[in-house]
Amino acid sequence: MKTPRPSRPAPGVTILELAELRLRLAEAEQTLRAIRTGEVDTMLVAGKQGDQVFTLQGAEHAYRVLIESMSEGALMLTPDKNILYANQCFARMVKCPLEQVTGSSFRRFLPAADQATLRPLMKRAAKAGSKLQMLLLAGDGSQVPVQLSVQELARHDSREVTIGMVVTDMTEARRTEELLRALTHRVVQVQEAERGNLALELHDNVTQLLCAVVFSSQALAGSLAAHEGPAKQEAMKLCAILGQTAVEVERISRDLRPGALDHVGLVDVLSSTGREFATRTGLAVKLACRPLSRRLPAAIELALYRILQESLKNIERHARARHVTVALTEQNAFIQLTVKDDGVGFDAEHHAVRRNDRGILGLIGMRERASAVGGSLTVKSGRRAGTEIEVRIPVPPGEVAA
Repeated sequence: MKTPRPSRPAPGVTILELAELRLRLAEAEQTLRAIRTGEVDTMLVAGKQGDQVFTLQGAEHAYRVLIESMSEGALMLTPDKNILYANQCFARMVKCPLEQVTGSSFRRFLPAADQATLRPLMKRAAKAGSKLQMLLLAGDGSQVPVQLSVQELARHDSREVTIGMVVTDMTEARRTEELLRALTHRVVQVQEAERGNLALELHDNVTQLLCAVVFSSQALAGSLAAHEGPAKQEAMKLCAILGQTAVEVERISRDLRPGALDHVGLVDVLSSTGREFATRTGLAVKLACRPLSRRLPAAIELALYRILQESLKNIERHARARHVTVALTEQNAFIQLTVKDDGVGFDAEHHAVRRNDRGILGLIGMRERASAVGGSLTVKSGRRAGTEIEVRIPVPPGEVAA
C-alpha cells in the first residue's frame, strides 16, 4: 500500500508561510463560529477611522436565541455598514450562507444604483429611527423587496455606536397588493358593465314610458273644459312633475353610462358635467378644460370622468363651498385633471384612519381608478382651507380612443 505524498507548496511559498496561512484560516473559522454561538464578548474591527472595539456581551446569548427564532431578518452594523451580527432568517432572505454574511459589508446586498442613494437616507434614518423600502440583491442575482427598520443602538457602558436593523421580506405583501389591485380593477370593470346595462334599461324603457305618460297627461289636461279649472290645473301640475321625473331619469342614465364620451370626447363631457353641476347646486363653477391634441384611450377618459363625478359629489355633500374650479390640461405625455373648491376642507391624516367614512371611501375609489390606468391622485386639504384633488395620468404616444 502506497502512502500518499504530501502536497507541495506553490512556487514562491515556503512551508512556514503555508502553515501560518492555515493557522490564520483556522482562527478565522473559530472566530466566526464563536460569534454565531454567542461566545464572543468583544470584537476589534479595523475601520477607516482606526480600530474600533465593539462589545457583543455573551450574557445576551438568550436574546440572540430569541432573535434567531424571528421570522424577520435582524442585523447589527458598524458605522461603516459592516455586518457584526446577522440571524439565519436574513441569510435565507439573501440566499447566502450565514458565515459569508457575518463580517461582510451590507453594501454587497445593495444594487449598484442604490448604494449612493441609500447612504444619506440610512444616515438620517439611523439617527431618527425610521423605515425604508428598497430592494436587496440576493446571492443568486435575484432582487428581494424589503422594508428596513433602522435605529442607532447606543450602549450605556461604551462609546461605540452600532446600527440595528430589522429586515422584513415584502415579497408576499407586494404579491398580495398586486392581486388586490387586479381584483379592484376587475370589480370596476364589472361595475361599469352593470351601469351600462342599467343605463340602457332606463333610457330605452323607463324614460320612454315616462314620456308617453307625459304626452297622455297633456292630452288629458287639454281635453278638460274651461269650467273645470281646478282639475285642469292639477292635471297640468301632474304633467310638469312627470316631465321633471323624465328629465331626472335621463340624467341618471347619462351619469351611469356617459355615451357622449364616445361621440363628443372628454373635454365637452367634463364641461357639460360642470355646467350641469352649477345649475343644479347654484355653486359658481369655473371651467378651464383646454382642447386636447388627440383623443385619449377610452379607459383614461372614463377614469377622469368618474373621478370628476366623485369629486363634485363630495363637494356637494361635504365641502360647503361657494366656488369650484375644474381644469383639464395636457402636459407633455401627461393628462392632468384638477378639481379645487374653497370649502371647509378636512384633515387628510385624521380622516385617513376613518375607513368607514363615505367621503374617504370615495377618495380611495378615485385613487384606485387613477392607479388602474397608470396614474396617481393627490389630495391637498386642511381645515377651512378648501380641497384640491389633482390627477396625473401618463398617455403613451400615439394612443387613440377605442
